[in-house]
Amino acid sequence: MNRLLAFQKVVELGSFTKAANALGFTQSAISQMITSLEDEMAIKLLDRSRNGATLTLEGRKIFSFIENILLQYQVMEEKVDEIKGLETGVIRIGTISSISCHWLPKLIKAFQEKYPKVKFVLHQGDYTTIPEWVRQGEVDFGFINPDVKTGMDTEFIKTGELRAVLPMNSPLAKRDYVKLSDLVTMPFLQLEEGILSEPMEAFRKAGLQPEVRLRVHDDYSIMSMVESGLGVSILPELVLRKTDYDIKILPTKPIITRKIGIVKKDREVLPLASQKFIKYLFSQVDKLP
Repeated sequence: MNRLLAFQKVVELGSFTKAANALGFTQSAISQMITSLEDEMAIKLLDRSRNGATLTLEGRKIFSFIENILLQYQVMEEKVDEIKGLETGVIRIGTISSISCHWLPKLIKAFQEKYPKVKFVLHQGDYTTIPEWVRQGEVDFGFINPDVKTGMDTEFIKTGELRAVLPMNSPLAKRDYVKLSDLVTMPFLQLEEGILSEPMEAFRKAGLQPEVRLRVHDDYSIMSMVESGLGVSILPELVLRKTDYDIKILPTKPIITRKIGIVKKDREVLPLASQKFIKYLFSQVDKLP
């Protein structure tokens, strides 16, 4: 299995040296594992050059199979951990930045105090990529707006508000709140959330069309751009709780909300560690900001 893992890591990083550092092997050991794998398969998997390593045509044809083998092996290892009990295990979560910053740190810390050998792997995505990761088995569950239709098991957690974000020198910054109709006259920086955007849905319901100047995947990048005067935006109140950016944060009229929930694997294949963490998460809902 180490040979397959080494092969995957070399492809991912494009370098034998980087793969060796990431996996804790010597470069020579990684090279020997790849050569051994190529000898066993009787095909050349990688092209080596001074610029790094890339897949050959034959390598591209079988790479997805190797990724699937590694994924299934990981699932098997988690099942073994489940059989042993919750002494060990890996919880793989698809998340969005506001949840990563303001929910998960305390939840993970408290959970690991009870189960110190359980590890977490977080993948940051959006309302489109996260359900797909769950469907493909890359994560066990993920945070999304439960209104997103996934065809999978989805549970509502709670509702949060969104806020308008303005440059400090904006004429609107002196107000107590901002109307959506005021925002459409300014360059709008849209948070790229995938299949569903709560601010854009609010504009649509109001019969308004903002002038979207930029689409950005990161909340904090948007705050920086707003601070620089590139435009205005609407972001989750949760992610705005701790910010050093010199920006004005105001409620909108009408109020814009977002639902937060999780999408998860079927219980039959959901690892025990993830089941326990989800149960703990719901027990803490009233304490979540």
